[in-house]
Amino acid sequence: MLFRNEKAADMRSPEQMQASLTAWQNWIGDIAAQGNFVGTNRLYPEGKSLMANGAVIDGPYAETKEFIGGYLMVKCNSLEEAVEMAKGCPGLQYGGSVEVRSVMAMEMNEATKRFMAAQE
Repeated sequence: MLFRNEKAADMRSPEQMQASLTAWQNWIGDIAAQGNFVGTNRLYPEGKSLMANGAVIDGPYAETKEFIGGYLMVKCNSLEEAVEMAKGCPGLQYGGSVEVRSVMAMEMNEATKRFMAAQE
């Protein structure tokens, strides 16, 4: 799940922000309690985009009104099950949206497996 937010969502009062944080913690906690939680993180608003021609540009762009604020990885049996889970996302209450996608598993070659094992 990718969480898209309106930049205006950051204009909430401290009380509204705390209530939102609590709602997110409860929602993700419920997913974890069901054994479906894999991982989550928020994303900083600044970043860079690398273009095919080698150019590096600032992004996300200032003129856009939406940005990806974070992601959540869950275990589900189907895309439809993940959509149902996403319907409880607190971000939807203040104009955000949730993009739900499946993750495509990739096979690792032996060099990648050795590298990953060395990181543990």
